[in-house]
Amino acid sequence: MSPFPTNKIALFIDGANLYATAKTLGFDIDYKRLLKEFQSRGTLLRAFYYSAIIEDQEYSSIRPLIDWLDYNGYSVVTKATKEFIDAFGRRKVKGNMDIELAVDAMELAEHIDQMVLFSGDGDFRSLVEAVQRRGVRVTVISTIASQPPMIADELRRQADVFTDLVELQSKLGRDPSERLAPRERDDRAARLPRFLQDDHQDRLGESQRSDALRGHRKGPPR
Repeated sequence: MSPFPTNKIALFIDGANLYATAKTLGFDIDYKRLLKEFQSRGTLLRAFYYSAIIEDQEYSSIRPLIDWLDYNGYSVVTKATKEFIDAFGRRKVKGNMDIELAVDAMELAEHIDQMVLFSGDGDFRSLVEAVQRRGVRVTVISTIASQPPMIADELRRQADVFTDLVELQSKLGRDPSERLAPRERDDRAARLPRFLQDDHQDRLGESQRSDALRGHRKGPPR
């Protein structure tokens, strides 16, 4: 029985950020287990998952996950990435979902008791503060176990509760036996959306980025 039977919860998952954080900690998120975990903590009203996708590609490596989430209890919010040329003349692809997440959170704030934000992005500090002013408790899930930490200090301090993702590994992590074989991971590495690489390039470090590239294409959770 849930210890908070009247606790109305909404999850807001920054897809690219959570992916990078879990990869830094060396495990994969089992989204079926994630949903069950928070359903056990109260009344789960919504579980939003935000991700930008490359629309003009014939195949997107994140599409199987998006499709699975959409059919298995998540409210999936996507938009197309945008291309631009940086100051060094390099082609970059970016996909930022901050505005979409913030709008949904503000609209839902009056209907929930707790907001659970899966992100370490410091840009969300103002959103967390605004939601708190409406009487909502905010839990932020990221990690300080990595070097550097994946969560911005200002976001961590603003949250009512900070939970390190490493503490949830036993509850949210995918069984290692479900991982792809190394050769299969390498064959699919090139299909990782570039915006996932660009968004977390500085944080992950060269060796961690290589691991992320090898491990992203896993297909839908089980």
